[in-house]
Amino acid sequence: MTRPRIALTTSNSQTPEGIAARRRYVRALERAGADVIEVPPGSRVPQDIAGLCLSGGGDIAPGEYGAADPDDVCRDVDEARDRTELDMAHRALEQDLPVLGVCRGFQMLNVAFDGTLVQDVSGHRATDHVTHVVVPAKDSRLADACGEGEITVNSRHHQAVTRAVLGRALRPTAFVGDLVEAFESTEHRWIVGVQWHPERVGADEEGVDDNAAGIFASFVKEAARSPIRTP
Repeated sequence: MTRPRIALTTSNSQTPEGIAARRRYVRALERAGADVIEVPPGSRVPQDIAGLCLSGGGDIAPGEYGAADPDDVCRDVDEARDRTELDMAHRALEQDLPVLGVCRGFQMLNVAFDGTLVQDVSGHRATDHVTHVVVPAKDSRLADACGEGEITVNSRHHQAVTRAVLGRALRPTAFVGDLVEAFESTEHRWIVGVQWHPERVGADEEGVDDNAAGIFASFVKEAARSPIRTP
């Protein structure tokens, strides 16, 4: 299989935690067979890519989905990153390239599909680590990648997606209570978003099941089928 070129959006953070977070994504994608191109905020959008991975990070500016923040709940907003990622997401959707959205990337995909966000979920904090179980919907991209049984995943977020704010043409494929934890596009060949962090696998990385990382293998395999896009 040809190693597909995957664009990975990142933050500009130079903290040890920020650098470690980027390395986790790169490692997960490379292990799945991809060549990774990192795209920090404000960078020129690469054209010759086979897929797009939208990574985790701070909150999305409410203005991007037509909302305000009257209660001042949004944190670590980076408007340059928002613009870069939305541009890349829209281009990928137009070209029908595979896209994987993780945590913030999951929420960014929802915005790209004209959805909005629940800005603050009671009892949730982005700094908290919570492990829980989800069951992928049958006949879904998520089930194909991770299996149809229970999978242990993690959460580090205070903003969320529910059915009420879900973007057009998105099918929910996992829930925790009323919160949508995963979805896929019904109009594209491979668009998947997950609210958890599949790059953090194993006991040392917050206890995510090994099979939860199967989403990277499925994504990269589909990206390998993409034609190379050039200007």
